[in-house]
Amino acid sequence: MITAAQMRAARALLGLDQRQLAELSGVSLPTIQRMEASEGNVRGVVDTLAKVVDAFDRAGVELLGDNTVSREGGRGVRFKQAFSPGDRPI
Repeated sequence: MITAAQMRAARALLGLDQRQLAELSGVSLPTIQRMEASEGNVRGVVDTLAKVVDAFDRAGVELLGDNTVSREGGRGVRFKQAFSPGDRPI
């Protein structure tokens, strides 16, 4: 599962706008907009959700679910590896 807030946060972490995420994921811009406008967990076709999650993964962002190993145990996003200042995975 992915929340709308996680999508927005992951996109911001990568410095992407919605159009760029649509292109990276192969999902239409209106679908990305609907997904990000939803409240709580994003609902949609499983294949579409998987494309977005895969795009974030390929770009180097990990989506953290509830109770994933992290200091506080809540949902979030983070880079999968450390980068030097100014370096971007994309």
